Parts: sequence; C-alpha cells; structure tokens
Amino acid sequence: MMETQRPLRADYLIFGSPRIEEDEINEVVDSLRSCWLGTGPKVALFERMFREYVGTQHSHALNSCTAGLHLSMLVAGVGPGDEVIVPDMTFAATANAVVHTGATPVFVDVEWPSSNINPAAVDAAVTERTKAIVPVHFAGRPCNMDAIMAIARKHGLRVIEDCAHAIESVYHGRKCGTIGDMGCFSFYATKNVTTGEGGMVTTDREDWARDLEIWGLHGLSRGAWQRYSDSGYKHYQVVAPGFKYNMMDLQAAIGIHQLRKVDDWAVRRREIWARYKEAFADLPLDLPAPEDPDTTHARHLFQVLLKLDEVDFTRDEFQERLHEMNIGTGIHYIGLHLHPYYQERFGFRPEDFPVSRMISDRTLSLPLSAKLTEGDVEDVVSAVRIAVLS
Repeated sequence: MMETQRPLRADYLIFGSPRIEEDEINEVVDSLRSCWLGTGPKVALFERMFREYVGTQHSHALNSCTAGLHLSMLVAGVGPGDEVIVPDMTFAATANAVVHTGATPVFVDVEWPSSNINPAAVDAAVTERTKAIVPVHFAGRPCNMDAIMAIARKHGLRVIEDCAHAIESVYHGRKCGTIGDMGCFSFYATKNVTTGEGGMVTTDREDWARDLEIWGLHGLSRGAWQRYSDSGYKHYQVVAPGFKYNMMDLQAAIGIHQLRKVDDWAVRRREIWARYKEAFADLPLDLPAPEDPDTTHARHLFQVLLKLDEVDFTRDEFQERLHEMNIGTGIHYIGLHLHPYYQERFGFRPEDFPVSRMISDRTLSLPLSAKLTEGDVEDVVSAVRIAVLS
C-alpha cells in the first residue's frame, strides 16, 4: 500500500474544470435579461456556427450527446431486433443509447495503444441483424474511418460517429462527425467546448435533420423558436412520440463563445500535452501515442497507463495518492463488459475483451483543461513523479 501524502497545493485542482471567461458570462446574463431562456435564437446561432465549423449541411442542438446518440439511432431506423456494434472501451452512454432503442449493443474490443475500436473485430461481429456501427473517437484520436466505412459499405450498415471527445478531430482532411451518416458531439462540463450540459448531431441528410428536430422536442411539428418568435404564434401538431431533448438558449449562450475559442485553446492543450510527455518519459507509464499521419488529435484526455509489472501499487492507489496531494484525476474508462448491468443482461465475462480489460486496470487521466496555469501544470508533474517514485 502506498504511503499517505501531504497536499502538494493549498487548493484542490479539479479534473476537467472548464475555462469560462467574461464573454460567456455576459452572454448568459444577456439571455437572462432578454427572458428568452429556452430554445431560441442563440440555439439557432450555435447550430449554424457548429455546422460551419465541422462542415456539414445540418446540425441539431440537444441537451446531451446521449440524447444525440439515441435520436440518431432512431432516425436511422435502429429498433427492436437490431444489433449495433460499439467499442467496449467507452462511456456507458454509447451502449445505453442502443438499449433505449430496443436494439442490442454488440461489444467489440479496441486496439492498443489507441483505445479506438478495432476494425477487424467489427467485421467479425457483423451478423444479419447488424444495423449500425458506432465508432468512438477515443480521447480525441480519430478512429480508422477508412476501414470502418469500408465495412459499413460492404454490409449496408449505418455509421454513427460518437464524437464526444472529438470536436477538433480531423481524419484525412475531414472533421470527425462528417464521415459517417451522423456525428454526435458532447458539450459536457469537462469537454473542449462546454455548455454545462449539451450535445449536437451533425448530418448531411435533410430528412434526418428534420426528424431529429421533431423527435427531440416531444414529436411536435414545430420547435419552440418557430412557435413563439416575433413572427407570431404558430399551431403545432404531434407527429411522433418524441422526447424532451432540446437545448436551452442559456446553454447556447456559453457555447457560441466557447466554439469561437476552441482552436486557440487547443494550442494551450498541446503545450500541456508536450510538457507531460517530456516530464513522464522516464516513468513506468505508457503515454499517449503520437498522432496518426494525416489526422488531428483533439487532445481531450491525457491518459497515462500504469505499467503494473514494474510497480508495487495499483492504479486506484496511484489515483488516491494524487488525490491526497490535491490533484484531481479521472478514469476513462472501465470497460463496459466489466460493469454489473452488462454482465447480468448480456452474460459478458471479464476475459471477453482483453485489450479493454488491460486498459481498464491501468488508465488514469490527468488534468488537461485550457484553464490550467503553468503552476497548475507543474503541480501535476510534481505530484505524478512523487506518486510513482516515492
């Protein structure tokens, strides 16, 4: 057991704390003063900015990426009796969205060291019931989309990109979220662009964009902005049993300024990334691999994987020691097949996905927010070295 450590700093360095500046705050105040709090003109502006940023014909803002994944599957025709292939190494929302449609999530292992879905495993998992593939651009590193799209074309499958980590990610000249049939993005508090909670779906299909809007707001034929704008009230009809998934103007008020800064803040995250890579090169840690050729890594997560055969402590003990030094960290993730719900419902065993299990036991994510000062970064460096070496 590792020794208890004294705090390295007076205040706790919260993992994933977002960078919020005065223009975001002022924009939220403007929404409060206008009394337009729900879905309105700022959501419409944020949608337009986002589709221009990624390069798609349509974008629809929602209250979470989870909602985006769910609705994307619904409008793509996924339902009971279908199977959807997802990586085992991902957040629960990726698989839960499949379950919510009535379909079955089919887990496949990931590749090392990328943690991205293994195309060979995807191809082997396709059956006559398979309807879609959900590649997750893990930590911001683009998946092998050439291979994924080739499998999809061969079998006539839909591809819904989980871009929760990948707002800035580029694969062979195309932004992630524009390669498959739809892309789902997250604006959760820890993300590179945040609205507190929020999500976006991108697509080039007009019919799917229309259906996303309808299903995302109670199945109503007209959204709140169209019904209550200064053009006058418009009657609506309920055309589907939809959901309450819409984004608020209060959220979009933050997002429109976050999106304007995302590329500048990516420069700061690259600087922090480079410092960590240099500082930890001599430690018993596996560090993130370099970017793949002709890609841009969004650098959402900086993960270190503890080399358990070279140390006498566990990942959880490593994390606890950093916590005692007032350094917050995250774990991304524990493979889905290791969680009780999926084991009990689908009969998974711990040994089913060996790469995912290996990552699950070793991974730890360090603070990487553009909010970090030089002092914060050096505190992380010092704490990690103390935790590993002492």
